[in-house]
Amino acid sequence: MRGVEPELQPFWDARAAGNFIGGGTGSGLLLWAAIAASGHGTETTPTLLIALACIGVGLFCVWMEIGRPLRALNVFFHARTSWMTREAIIAGPLFLCGAIALFTGSLFFTWLAALIAMSFLYCQARILQAARGIPAWREPALLALLVVTGLAEGAGVLALVSPMLAGSPGSEFAAPLLVLVVLRYAMSRRYTRRIAAPGNAPLKTVRALRETDRQFLLLGHYFPAALLVITLFVGGSFGTVLLALAGVAVTAGGWLFKLALITRIAYTQGFALQHVPARTPGHAHPGVKPGWN
Repeated sequence: MRGVEPELQPFWDARAAGNFIGGGTGSGLLLWAAIAASGHGTETTPTLLIALACIGVGLFCVWMEIGRPLRALNVFFHARTSWMTREAIIAGPLFLCGAIALFTGSLFFTWLAALIAMSFLYCQARILQAARGIPAWREPALLALLVVTGLAEGAGVLALVSPMLAGSPGSEFAAPLLVLVVLRYAMSRRYTRRIAAPGNAPLKTVRALRETDRQFLLLGHYFPAALLVITLFVGGSFGTVLLALAGVAVTAGGWLFKLALITRIAYTQGFALQHVPARTPGHAHPGVKPGWN
């Protein structure tokens, strides 16, 4: 029944997904850049540039997705109720601290930018969870999955560019990246089980998630996990190459999942009747919920 059964939300497209992709990757990379600089003395200039560029491109994508871009400043006026407003407000000090760290090389401001970026990442995850009409987004398990995915994506980018950085952690970075892959796998299994549970999501949502899940598991978990395990044993230049390949797979897997989450899995709630009215009093038919289990 058209207009009654759950339908794919028509308001956000790949441009909106670009905000969650760029914001998550950039925020995660800022944190790992600060950790690498503190633990190994890794130079931060390239990673800071990439991280801020990712976040900036993500915000530009969502600005292009707005129906009336010239009214974008209105997003700052709803801090009490909107996680999107909070994300936009946090973006200011994030870029300020990131720029100071970039031009001064200050480790303090690098860490400050990284901590602010964690708040930015959390706000992004809460934006989706606040969309109560989209069962795939309102699921509480999605919050942890998006945060861990952002951290994993940032670590993946660091693994890719680390051979070009002075003071690079090298193949030693395979261990923390593997931990993130395993953690993201656990979070994704929890999210998938919750969505597939009876009464939690429409059938179309479950089918779309299962189709995406196969690619997410293979590209974002199984393949990079195998490469990282090998890297832990071989090390050297060959291990660095494997680490970079694993980083690409981890990041690409997260991007594909977020794109599908916004454009393919986001079916609406639809409509339901608790009781179907009948002409004869006391003979109402059982309720109906089209498109659900």
